[in-house]
Amino acid sequence: MMEWTYAPAPESASLANLKQAYRPFVDGEFVDGGGEPLKTLNPATEEVLAEVGTASTEDVDRAVAAARRAYEQVWGPMPGAERAKYLYRIARVVAERARELAVLETLDNGKPIRESRDVDVPTASAHLFHHAGWADKLEYAGLGPHPRPLGVVGAVIPWNFPLLMAAWKIAPALACGNTIVLKPAETTPLTALVLAEIAADAGLPPGVLNVLPGAGDVGAALVGDGGLDKVAFTGSTDVGKEIQRRLAGTGRHLTLELGGKAANIVYDDAPLDQAVDGVVDGIFFNQGHVCCAGSRLLVQESIAEEFAELLRARIETLRVGDPLDKNTDVGAINSRAQLDRIVELVAAGDAEGAQRWTSSCPLPERGLFFPPTVFSGVEQTMRVAREEIFGPVLSVLTFRTPDEAVAKANNTPYGLSAGVWTEKGAKALWTAQRMRAGVVWTNTFNRFDPTAPFGGYRESGFGREGGRAGLEAYLAE
Repeated sequence: MMEWTYAPAPESASLANLKQAYRPFVDGEFVDGGGEPLKTLNPATEEVLAEVGTASTEDVDRAVAAARRAYEQVWGPMPGAERAKYLYRIARVVAERARELAVLETLDNGKPIRESRDVDVPTASAHLFHHAGWADKLEYAGLGPHPRPLGVVGAVIPWNFPLLMAAWKIAPALACGNTIVLKPAETTPLTALVLAEIAADAGLPPGVLNVLPGAGDVGAALVGDGGLDKVAFTGSTDVGKEIQRRLAGTGRHLTLELGGKAANIVYDDAPLDQAVDGVVDGIFFNQGHVCCAGSRLLVQESIAEEFAELLRARIETLRVGDPLDKNTDVGAINSRAQLDRIVELVAAGDAEGAQRWTSSCPLPERGLFFPPTVFSGVEQTMRVAREEIFGPVLSVLTFRTPDEAVAKANNTPYGLSAGVWTEKGAKALWTAQRMRAGVVWTNTFNRFDPTAPFGGYRESGFGREGGRAGLEAYLAE
């Protein structure tokens, strides 16, 4: 029997227009940051991509002051229809430079080029286009007769979707009349800085958007700056809790989108092949570096064995390797620290008695990679069932009745997302109504649209991003 193989189909790294050095963007200009420069690495090779200047505490103060000045003198008083023109320009250029941005994102982050190309960049552009359309229609959004911007927004974003998370924060903030200071993740600052370049080329007034690369100390300085009116944070639950403690009693607005441990429920009447693909997409998309990843599979006991065979067969077809290869399904882990975290939790699963199955796919000889892994025989008290692994690791539990499925799904401190697989609409609605999660997908997973709100509650945070509800977080009450 002939075995089909895939010939290499690499995208050219030169398309990223990579520079040797990048600098913070403050008050409409790229400036020499006062912090210690960092080197951003390609996770697939661990080679240095570029040197990035970082912000000091003084740079943070200067950026916030510039944002305040731009808000009071230019952006806040500007009619919504005029603000929309700038956002439309930025959205169009993001779309026009999509291939460049996708390659740069893959180099800096490690995700497969087909995900950067088909998901990250188009969705970022879509968010900018969508919110540009809202800029002159806020009075008709059902958020009061005279909605007002909050003022200056401080935004801190993670490394798993660098460009997309930047657009999620920038687009609604600017559409509503706010100005923003953005702190990208330490390991993935490049696309946010190119986005700043795009904004400058689009003529965005100085100070409306500021981008400050750096480590956690820069984020802490920004969050603690008294000149902010709102903080928007996406990241870990532990850091989110610290931010909430710090802002308590200050009167500043806050939205948090934090960790998750999503349950993906597969009933015995589900379309199994479709469900298998959905489960694979739910956990192995972006190497599992997704806060809403379906990392807990709850499968009905009567089909558990059949489903496990189908799932393993499907996972065996996944190709792990060079993120720039268009055939790659699972790319590189973003950092050495994150890979160490994944290895630690997988070892805990072994120690606690779960049965580990690992894909036989070959891994590259260099770079930060981890094979798709499935744990069966998982108990709810195990670390692999309770802690966010943030990697390509799936934990499988079984259930007998819908009530048991819901009880197990809700047995988590998180509440960001969930999935339900069944051919019966009534059963899907019954289950979704009882799931304690901000987003519940039915017969699909990881579907995002700028018109739909996204967010969680409990230890997954509060507030919504996207849709009409997401606008409310950037408007005064």
